[in-house]
Amino acid sequence: MSAPAILPFEVTHRGVLAIALPMTLAYLSTPLVGLVDTGVIGQLGDAALIGGIALGAVIFDIVFTTMNFLRSGTTGLTAQAHGAQNRTEVDAAFLRALIVAIAIGLAVLALKDIILDVALSLMGGSDEVQAATRTYYGVRVLATPFALANYVILGWLIGLNRAGLALLLQTVLNGANIALSMVLVLGLDYGVAGVGWASFAAEVLTAVVGFLIAFRLINRAALPHRGVILERAAILRMIAVNRDIMIRSFALLFAFAFFTSRSASHGDVILAANQILMTLFFVGSFFLDGLATAAEQLAGRSIGARYRPAFDRSLKLTVGWGLVVGLVMTLVFWIGGPLIIDTMTTNDAVQETARLYLPFAALTPLVGTLAFQMDGVFIGATWSSDMRNMMLLSLAFYILAWWLLTPALGVSGLWIALLLFLGIRGLSLLWRSRAKVALAFPD
Repeated sequence: MSAPAILPFEVTHRGVLAIALPMTLAYLSTPLVGLVDTGVIGQLGDAALIGGIALGAVIFDIVFTTMNFLRSGTTGLTAQAHGAQNRTEVDAAFLRALIVAIAIGLAVLALKDIILDVALSLMGGSDEVQAATRTYYGVRVLATPFALANYVILGWLIGLNRAGLALLLQTVLNGANIALSMVLVLGLDYGVAGVGWASFAAEVLTAVVGFLIAFRLINRAALPHRGVILERAAILRMIAVNRDIMIRSFALLFAFAFFTSRSASHGDVILAANQILMTLFFVGSFFLDGLATAAEQLAGRSIGARYRPAFDRSLKLTVGWGLVVGLVMTLVFWIGGPLIIDTMTTNDAVQETARLYLPFAALTPLVGTLAFQMDGVFIGATWSSDMRNMMLLSLAFYILAWWLLTPALGVSGLWIALLLFLGIRGLSLLWRSRAKVALAFPD
């Protein structure tokens, strides 16, 4: 049997930016939803309602971040099938992931009360706050199957290099959410439930639009039959990839939760200052995520096409542009950080403390650039087990560095440990990629 054909394609600066820019805009629009939700509820003048939205948002952040493998895994598998010009597998990857997403969504609905009770017992809050959380959660959770289906549709579109359509979906989702929150809460006085219904309606609307797009793109004349969709080897591969990405996501969530908990151990002022500074890192990550998405698509397509020059070129361009973006964000935070801090808080002690540790926070986009881009490469190439292992290794170094540095350096030691975590993630993945590339593109 002859080896699969090599299918050359060109990777250019324009091609990288054609993926990165729309996805950056899509990622940047997402935080606006939370700001508007908090803002409209804040107009009602009840602090408990704001707290209820905040706790509910944390629950959904954990659930949906954990399930983000549905987006990432679908992107990698679709991009590889696209690179191999295997249209049947492109469509099968979509349908397989969709079945899994709907099944998980229905499972979450079946366990919704248990999930809520466990979450509230861990997070606490007053009776009024918990009552508001229950109202918000009880409505929004109904959208879970649609939200997870939207992850799959988004990942599929990215894998097909349809970043413009992916941006359209995110614009529909976030735009509808924002508009409906304002109408239902401020116009119709639905309160916390109105925010939940806005999220539900936005997810359903986006799913409808997404399915219409998929219906036009999918090869309806030659749909993969059930045996292809449910092929055992393909399902096991999808499960393995998704499992590893989920473990990696859990480890990343733990790393940031650990940073927050260690900040809290130094007092309320340190906690508040570090939370403000971490906002800078998360803003920088939205810009880097767009380029990481480009790395996912191009790396996956290169693997599927068995064309190493495209892989090498995509790695060079996405990392290069990432370093440019990371450096710009670092300079912006370094120069404009004091003004940003003063805008986010009026507390003198928090302002002074945040300025003290600003240099560490300003470095996070630049130091973390390689981690973001290599994550994208490994997701696209579906080298998920190595990505998982390097994440766990980096997490171990992070905790060890914190343990060694904080007795002498205090909060500075915590920040240095975080920077080491980001740097080691990128370098370890780059180191591991050499062996993976040699296996993927044998001479």
